[in-house]
Amino acid sequence: MESKRFLHRFKSDPWAIGSLSFILLVTLCALFAYTLSLDKTQYANQMHLSIHSKPPGFSCRMLLIPGEDQKIKTSIFTGQINADEEIPLSELNWLADGFEYKRYGNLTDYFDKITFGQYPGFDSKEAIQTHYLYSKRFLLGTDKYGRDLLSRLLVGSRISISIGFVAVFISLTLGVFMGALSGFFGGWVDRLILWLINVVWSIPTLLMVIAITLALGRGYWQVFVAVGLTMWVEVARLVRGQVISIKEQLYIQASFTLGFSKDTILVGHILPVVVAPLIVISAANFASAILMESGLSFLGIGAQPPMPSWGGMVKDHFRYLLLGKPYLALLPGLAIMSLVLAFMMLGNSLRDILDVRNTS
Repeated sequence: MESKRFLHRFKSDPWAIGSLSFILLVTLCALFAYTLSLDKTQYANQMHLSIHSKPPGFSCRMLLIPGEDQKIKTSIFTGQINADEEIPLSELNWLADGFEYKRYGNLTDYFDKITFGQYPGFDSKEAIQTHYLYSKRFLLGTDKYGRDLLSRLLVGSRISISIGFVAVFISLTLGVFMGALSGFFGGWVDRLILWLINVVWSIPTLLMVIAITLALGRGYWQVFVAVGLTMWVEVARLVRGQVISIKEQLYIQASFTLGFSKDTILVGHILPVVVAPLIVISAANFASAILMESGLSFLGIGAQPPMPSWGGMVKDHFRYLLLGKPYLALLPGLAIMSLVLAFMMLGNSLRDILDVRNTS
């Protein structure tokens, strides 16, 4: 009955439906980033300095030159790893035994020459045109290193989604455990945990994240752990207050009287009631984790290059706000804002839907 009422309220809230749909869309884009990306190399890190900072919609003819290692490792999770070289072209002329080409941006009359022998198994003009010559269209343009901006945004979404899940999982695990112990047992256990909560709470969050990150080392997973370890105090305070309130209810007192064990009462009767407010705070913590990771990447202590992250992309291009190409910094900034806003709106909607005083 309660689940049906929850689903009815959720479906009737357009903000909740819209926010959840956007979050699911970003999650799917993160999972299949390399499938959707124009640049399928690992971390979408195919650089073409000759076509850097090109506007949205820019297209260019590309030539692929095989590397010495012909083995191409492809995965939807890690991208494509190969030794092939991709070259933007401005001009190409066919010769009897091969062809000559001029690189994009080359203002001289110099042409590089390649023979058909450099393409094993493809010794004709038609075969090379089919397999090694193609046109690329960069829908959102290229960044300052000539990388596809849309591909970097798609792959970078993995960082934001991943850190949200990991940070929320760490904060929930630690926060629920500490808060439940504090509220249920009381006494010196409550005083000790409450003192620890207040100490952690008194330290500026960003400063603590930076300190933990530097202690663990700069990197992908270190940031996840650092952010998660700074967010558990809010969960612990919430759980502690809920447990203290629920523990005084008559049905809990009756459970004590009937001889139920403390573990059974805590896990089976008290914690299930705390799930609703935990869902709400988890959505808010998800948004906070995304903002925190973006700030750390902007400061240079988050995800390290060449791994793309939205905060790192803003850091790389914020100077372009004054150089006539503000979209290079605004697009990742808008991505951060949109995802954070979606989680905040989802949290607010869940708070209203789960509020027992709201009978509408």
